[in-house]
Amino acid sequence: MISLKIKGIVLAGGMGTRMKPLSTIISKHLMPVYDKPMIFYSLSVLIYSGIKNILIITDLEQQKYYKKILHQVEKKWKLNLHFETQKNPIGGIAESFIVGKNFLSDADKVCLILGDNFIYGRGFPRDLSKILNNKNHNNKANIFLSPVKNPNQYGIAYLNKDKKIEKIIEKPKNSKSNLAVTGLYIFPKDVLKKVDKIKRSRRGELEITSLNKIYLKEKKLNYSILGRGITWFDMGTYDSMFECAEFVRLIDQKQGFKISDI
Repeated sequence: MISLKIKGIVLAGGMGTRMKPLSTIISKHLMPVYDKPMIFYSLSVLIYSGIKNILIITDLEQQKYYKKILHQVEKKWKLNLHFETQKNPIGGIAESFIVGKNFLSDADKVCLILGDNFIYGRGFPRDLSKILNNKNHNNKANIFLSPVKNPNQYGIAYLNKDKKIEKIIEKPKNSKSNLAVTGLYIFPKDVLKKVDKIKRSRRGELEITSLNKIYLKEKKLNYSILGRGITWFDMGTYDSMFECAEFVRLIDQKQGFKISDI
């Protein structure tokens, strides 16, 4: 039986504008969230699901620090870590596939996670692994949705009466849906061709929503809902970082269980 070649990407670039002044001297993804750097949480999602070949995308100045801090993680988990730089910090999430084009050239699927995303649920790595290794969905993308109270701050997915994705709207003002698209995505190998079809937005970004809409139009976009028992944080602000750190601390103190113990 031929197994799928699955690779992962952690996008740890960007400007971290909401984290200034600290982000002017240190990458947001290296900032501590309770007892470990932020990037450990996103990286562990890939590691725990069984992905060994992982590309870390950073800015050029900070890359040496990522290599230093992740050296022991790579040895412990027998990973093949690769590093690339995103020259344009506002290039957009979908630009990850252009930056990682050579790395992904022989992959059957790629799992992309944003470096500031935290997803925790004891059964989640197993569920993610099943989706990744499902050969019946080799040509389909998969996004992960989570209910939120403030849909006007996220890309929001709308489901029709058949529970299929009808549309995705970026930061809707008055939304009837509260299902936010999280920073975790699975794409088949044709993503390298699809990303070439995207035009940059007014902000100059290759928007991940534009990429998702291509798969949606082709009826090749699946989704999973992070429901009860799974916790998701988008650590884009100091408040969300603090909330996530407090959650990690509570699990550690109450259960003696180390989240992202990599």
